[in-house]
Amino acid sequence: MKRLIDFFISLIALIILSPIFLLVMYKVRQNLGSPIFFYQERPGKNGKLFKMIKFRSMKDAYDLEGNPLPDEKRITPFGQKLRSTTLDEMPQLLNVLKGDMSIVGPRPQLVEFLEHYTPEQMRRHEVKPGMTGLAQVSGRNNLDWEDKFKLDIEYVKNQNIFLDFKIMFKTVIVMLKKEGINAPDQAVGASRFSRNAEKVDV
Repeated sequence: MKRLIDFFISLIALIILSPIFLLVMYKVRQNLGSPIFFYQERPGKNGKLFKMIKFRSMKDAYDLEGNPLPDEKRITPFGQKLRSTTLDEMPQLLNVLKGDMSIVGPRPQLVEFLEHYTPEQMRRHEVKPGMTGLAQVSGRNNLDWEDKFKLDIEYVKNQNIFLDFKIMFKTVIVMLKKEGINAPDQAVGASRFSRNAEKVDV
């Protein structure tokens, strides 16, 4: 049932939002050039890796050694606006359509974080990762990592269709209010997780 709901919601959303999708593609190309999309491997259900898709929101900028510059050097006003509206996440509807992700579930984190998870935190991979989740409608980036993971596990333990629809509804409210959206270089708050997360388009 959940897979059917995911499939039809993502398909209908892509059809309805296609004009916005195409407009954002044009704007990304105009402001940041190619490629338009950003792909990054993330762990999915049972830890299986998949390529998560986003609209690109950073320009290419490297130091003399070829390493990407910090986010604040790469993010543009356009990219910041794209993130603040959450439009950069729209291509993940394709991930949902393919079956890599769900509409609702724990947000997929970076692969290098896996080695830092406790056995309890690993339970977040018992379900497919989602475009939105319980943590995202309960404070988003204003929560610390421990609280986010607790909410992820709470969702895994109590998941049902009614909870999914409740989270979807609350997600719309959060997006309209733009609640809990931090600057890119503030997205990772726990020092025990890899600092490399601040140098990628997450």
